[in-house]
Amino acid sequence: PNVVVFLHGFPEIWYSWRHQMVAVAEAGFQVLAPDFRGYGLSDPPPEPEKASFGDLIEDLGALLDALAIDKMRSREQSLSGDGLSNAVVFLVAKDFGAFVAYLFSLLHQERVQGVMTLGFPHRSPSHLLKYHEHLPEGFYISRWQEPGRAEADFGRLDAKTVVRNIYILFSRSEIPIAAENQEIMDIVDPSTPLPSWFTEGDLEEYGSLYRKSGFRTALQVPYRSIKEDLGITDYIVKVPALLVMGEKDYGFKFAGAEEYVRSGKVKEFVPQLEIVFAPEGTHFIQEQSPDVVNQLILDFLKKHI
Repeated sequence: PNVVVFLHGFPEIWYSWRHQMVAVAEAGFQVLAPDFRGYGLSDPPPEPEKASFGDLIEDLGALLDALAIDKMRSREQSLSGDGLSNAVVFLVAKDFGAFVAYLFSLLHQERVQGVMTLGFPHRSPSHLLKYHEHLPEGFYISRWQEPGRAEADFGRLDAKTVVRNIYILFSRSEIPIAAENQEIMDIVDPSTPLPSWFTEGDLEEYGSLYRKSGFRTALQVPYRSIKEDLGITDYIVKVPALLVMGEKDYGFKFAGAEEYVRSGKVKEFVPQLEIVFAPEGTHFIQEQSPDVVNQLILDFLKKHI
């Protein structure tokens, strides 16, 4: 079967793809949804403060290699050379997982059949998202890039409460920004209900996974390794791609983000890109509107098999 790999964002985990995994598997695809290195069920790196996007790209390649070996055995075929180590996949990614998907497709184009991303468009270094511009120091990414600050903030609470607060913050259409005299976790009132599409049971799953891994690696990748140089010189993505953009996703309000997508500028770097706008879509559109996202994924997969 064709293979689909789901790549999560933050504070997400493999479980954030629960609705999509079932729908895509039932449509006849082989589905993988790993936890990134240092997240959830995965092993933490020896030195979390040195974790990088390069690690995640390497891990994805190793996962595909392992998958290819299994396929070769099951088919009992004698293949010359490394044969199925070049098995092609579809990558479906969310949030910073989109960076991993696009960068992997740039470095290993021959292994990628197509890329679908939720909320994050591909950019080249010549068009980086300057989200810090015009935002106060309480902007959540600025805070989380500061070594030790988020660790201290999160450390006051149990893992489940940290995830709860971030899900509430990130499901709003406003960019999360703390006042000078408060931390990011203080923005959310404890009495605030969870989004209607996110249950207490869902929260417990997230809490149990982050109780295992903690947030140490998760703060390093993505927030403290954004400017990593992977030696890529050609940033034009040459495989079919689909961007699903929730119009109520707070990320759409980052400086220049909406203009970059709506103007079609993004297609200079992803020539085969289709864009779908979801008027009510928030940052967690795949959990908020699973039926809509599932259908978009299946249509994309079937179009490019």
